[in-house]
Amino acid sequence: MDPLVTGHLIKLVFRLLSLLSLASAQRLGRLLGSVAWRLNGRSVETTRKNLKACYPDMNDHDIEILGRESMRETAATALEIPLMWEWPIERCLGLIREIEGEELLDDYKAGSRGLLLLAPHLGNWELAGLFFASRYKMAALYSPPNQPGFEDYMKKVRGRSGSELVATDRRGIMRLFSILREGGVVGILPDQTPRQEGGEFAPFFGIPALTMSLASKLIQKTGAKPLITYAQRLPDAQGFKMVIREVEPGMESRDMIESLTALNQSVEKCIAEAPTQYQWEYKRFRRTAPGEKPVY
Repeated sequence: MDPLVTGHLIKLVFRLLSLLSLASAQRLGRLLGSVAWRLNGRSVETTRKNLKACYPDMNDHDIEILGRESMRETAATALEIPLMWEWPIERCLGLIREIEGEELLDDYKAGSRGLLLLAPHLGNWELAGLFFASRYKMAALYSPPNQPGFEDYMKKVRGRSGSELVATDRRGIMRLFSILREGGVVGILPDQTPRQEGGEFAPFFGIPALTMSLASKLIQKTGAKPLITYAQRLPDAQGFKMVIREVEPGMESRDMIESLTALNQSVEKCIAEAPTQYQWEYKRFRRTAPGEKPVY
């Protein structure tokens, strides 16, 4: 099928799904996640391997329980995205029932430093981005999808709050440096596996993982303030809690490995607070460090 046609079909599906309530979207997502777990496909296999690698002391029974719940929550996130993209901004922000760590933003408001927001694949990262874009003039790094029609739609809905979407190319990266030097706000997903030249190996749950060096370089060269954040899903479709945290000590170090280690520790600490809401289905260890045994 023509990629342009595929993009328009996805857009139509998103608009239809946005007619659901939050409770209905989460129920449908979790149902689909349960079905996916029973089908025992590639995502299930990846989830199991990730969990066994990251929690070596966890028994098989508990791995299955955590894995199944992770699949259900990941599917719930997927069904929430059409709501975040199609609902009015005020309605989306109304789902945030609590903000933890809001006082950490005061330093940014009072000073001239840029603010680097690290938002891992935990909870609903689309809502986290919308929360900050509604408060600040910010830019977010994104990877262009393969469907041209869908990319235009994505840029339109994500940019409706004034957020600037910056592509993952040289020009886009330079734009991020410029924004932070001007005291602006930049958001990136810190737990994606970069290209080999875009990162270095640092421990993640004790396993050497190729970790993007972009966040560390942005901090080192612009003096930006790093914070880590996520929107945690509350039970019974009550909404979300916005969590804003300081990063672990060492993130601002000029020693790259020390900085990357602190970055991964910051992500780990957030995952520990809501482990079922992390996207364990992602192949975080797809690149293997020399001398290490492959996870997959």
